[in-house]
Amino acid sequence: MGGPLGPGLNDNEMEERVHTIEIPMPDGGVAEALVARPTGDSREHPGVLFFMDAIGLRPRIEEMAGRIADWGYVVLAPNVFYREGSAEDLAPTADLQEPGEREAFFAEAMPRVHTLSSDKAERDIPAYLEALRGLPGVATGAVGTVGYCMGARLAIRAAALDPEVAAVAGFHGGGLVTDADDSPHRGLPRAHAEFVFGHAENDRSMPSEAIVTLGETLREAGLTASNEVYDGAAHGYTMSDTPMYDEAATERSFEELRELLGRTLQA
Repeated sequence: MGGPLGPGLNDNEMEERVHTIEIPMPDGGVAEALVARPTGDSREHPGVLFFMDAIGLRPRIEEMAGRIADWGYVVLAPNVFYREGSAEDLAPTADLQEPGEREAFFAEAMPRVHTLSSDKAERDIPAYLEALRGLPGVATGAVGTVGYCMGARLAIRAAALDPEVAAVAGFHGGGLVTDADDSPHRGLPRAHAEFVFGHAENDRSMPSEAIVTLGETLREAGLTASNEVYDGAAHGYTMSDTPMYDEAATERSFEELRELLGRTLQA
């Protein structure tokens, strides 16, 4: 992996701040994962599992993981499409901000999104959590998770599978509520986390009735949660390498994520 992580970082600092590991997976093979940690800080920090969007591991994900790490966390961002190929193999080869390129990429990418079934995801997630907890410098105890786009579904599933997932954030998530028996929201009664959701406005993958159902399910499960629509923000609003990027909505999402992790993991 490569790519700039922010202004003022030299190559040595970048290597210290973020690197790639391989995680042996229960279905066979390995999943690459980015690891980001606070620069020059050897203390133990809580762990955060970062679920990427459908575009995959790339410089924008490195940037985002690095920003979270600088708040005082060790961040693990796995290539959840490892069955389909390496992060490099699956990464966009064109500039997604150019007209038509984002749409062309998603025409290729969506089949692999659909092949990541709930059964596969629920076999994978414990391996990601185990890898996160086994990283040098990760404090024992509660961990957090954040997901973007399809990654928000995985973040919910992580909390349903593991009672020590204490914080879940999902931004411009899609398909969080469906009619299927394995809909992510159906796992919420098994969770013990605090939740923060920042939905895109007029998102076909998360319509208003689904947002209402998500909120009702969170309340019925007795979970502390924020379930807000970001006015004017389009699906994919955090991804600065696409035309969907919305700086104000992105900064709001980072502020709400930082506050959530501080409340649940830094107490």
